[in-house]
Amino acid sequence: MKNTKPLNDVIVLDLTRVLAGPYCTMILADLGAEVIKVERPDVGDDSRAFGPFINGKSAYFISLNRGKKSMVLNLKMEKDLKVFKELIKKVDVLVENFRPGTMDRLGLGYEDLKVINPRLIYAASSGFGHSGPYSKKAAYDMIVQAAGGMMSITGQPGGPPVRVGASIGDITAGLFTAIGINAALYQRQQTGVGQKIDVAMLDAQVAILENAIARYIVTKEPPKPLGTRHPSITPFEAFKAADEWVIIAVGNDALWARFCESVRREELIEDPDFATNAKRTENYSKLKPIMDEIIAQRTAAEWIRDLDKVGIPVGPINTVDKLFTDPQVKARQMLVEVDDSVAGRVITAGNPIKMSSFADESSRKAAPELGEHTEEIVRRFLGQGE
Repeated sequence: MKNTKPLNDVIVLDLTRVLAGPYCTMILADLGAEVIKVERPDVGDDSRAFGPFINGKSAYFISLNRGKKSMVLNLKMEKDLKVFKELIKKVDVLVENFRPGTMDRLGLGYEDLKVINPRLIYAASSGFGHSGPYSKKAAYDMIVQAAGGMMSITGQPGGPPVRVGASIGDITAGLFTAIGINAALYQRQQTGVGQKIDVAMLDAQVAILENAIARYIVTKEPPKPLGTRHPSITPFEAFKAADEWVIIAVGNDALWARFCESVRREELIEDPDFATNAKRTENYSKLKPIMDEIIAQRTAAEWIRDLDKVGIPVGPINTVDKLFTDPQVKARQMLVEVDDSVAGRVITAGNPIKMSSFADESSRKAAPELGEHTEEIVRRFLGQGE
């Protein structure tokens, strides 16, 4: 069973570009699927032109397309369209992230393709989905972060709108699409037929609003940005230590008592304003200056050392460079090498899904050159040369 990846026998035809779709198919590739990336002639995936570049090759593109194969097809040309439809007969999954209606206009929508291959799982990731009044609207990550409510709860109190630092509008859509594909593959084992998966970036943002929706339902007040502070657990935020910021998360009353004992402020445990989490949250404005005074007395490293000893959740605010030397990140192989023939040795994020059925590799295959595998794929799947 060892070194058998769960998607080893799955073939994915990947029509996606930039981020949401390529992120999804990267997950599938990490889990063993053979991903055939279908790209436009001459230009390919838009992200091939996105910096930063290493020896003229996009590091952005490498980070999302490692281990995939690339073939060039012009789906507006009859010859290439015929090749594409022949491939559809042989693959398990098609993933696309065009604006809704694009594939239908080419005669390649789900209703068309399921006639060719009833077992096909057709996964579409788009800004607003394949139904509803916004369906045909254009979308980028920040558009859906804003429209989905995420930006309304991000940033400092009273500050201007703030985008989440990573493109979570795209990434969450990619994650949900990968989840849907895996569920559909499982269901196909039972039914023998494929299906269409429709994931919208906007829907994904609403889905991860977490307790913001619950808070609104209860209070009837739209949640606002709170900086690093947790809306319903106190104290639970970033504090300024003697030298730099540190995260301290006192998640329940038992941890609060332990924290107070560790800093020799036992009187705070019985203080009626702070005796329970509900009271600490209600009296946040009273507790905050007390916490600030306490935390300012030691360095961030000292707090991490001392609070770790007594089991209180605490941690640094790492800059990206520190991830490269973090022992936990290293131990979990969350930064892996890609040996690229053009860019050389490139480090990308690893696979966070650890499974007992296969070893987590410390390296990945290179991202393909544009059309690198066209001839190989045509020969293998269609039994002919170009």
